[in-house]
Amino acid sequence: MAGLERGAGAGRAAGAPYGMLRLGLRAGVVEWLLERVPTPRRTPFTLGYLAVVGATTTFAGLADPEFVQRLQEASSSDGHNLLQHPLRALALSGFWVAGEVWMPYLWGFAFTLAPLERKVGPARAAAVFAAGHVVATLLSQGVVITAVETGRMAPEVMDRLDIGVSYGVLACLGAVAGLLSWRGRLLALGGAGLMIAEQIAGDKDVVTGVGHPAAVLTGVALWRWVRRAERRPLRPRPAPATAAGGAPARVWTVR
Repeated sequence: MAGLERGAGAGRAAGAPYGMLRLGLRAGVVEWLLERVPTPRRTPFTLGYLAVVGATTTFAGLADPEFVQRLQEASSSDGHNLLQHPLRALALSGFWVAGEVWMPYLWGFAFTLAPLERKVGPARAAAVFAAGHVVATLLSQGVVITAVETGRMAPEVMDRLDIGVSYGVLACLGAVAGLLSWRGRLLALGGAGLMIAEQIAGDKDVVTGVGHPAAVLTGVALWRWVRRAERRPLRPRPAPATAAGGAPARVWTVR
């Protein structure tokens, strides 16, 4: 009996490390995922902005269509609004989504703005988002205004509705790429480039063709600024060595 018990105990001991390894892997994956889930504490700007955009999208779907159209036209950052009410147009145009579906923007925020905010904090993430929205809007509409003034485009294009959050999202994508490894950076920027190329080929819209690349490049231009604020995980300090008897070992420094 004693021999059988010793054998069973040895089998458990031999299998224990592998069981602990599997448990550790599962716990590590779960912990890795939980650390990247947006929360009000880690990503307040992302969740707050998503709530605002979700509210305006819901309102646009439930309210009177003519009233919604008037509100969006007043918020649009088209050429005429920029020339007459630049601050209002730049501020309010980013609180609407282009279309009636909100869910794609949830994923866009989750993979661009949320990881950026988690790494650099809400203030800098908001600044990157705003910079991308403002710079891309001014450049794209500047091209439209110039083309109208020189007679290359019809004046009606200056009244075309220009709302949405895509400029801010793409700027955050460009910025967060600078915090990744070179493989992740290549994947993020390559994916953004392919998406923009497909949009330009399909839509052939001047505003999109200028604004989306400008937004990504705005985020890229802010790499050095966001890298200075990157939150790096704290490394645990090694425990002090102990000498015989439990007393701390003396550390000698050679000068």
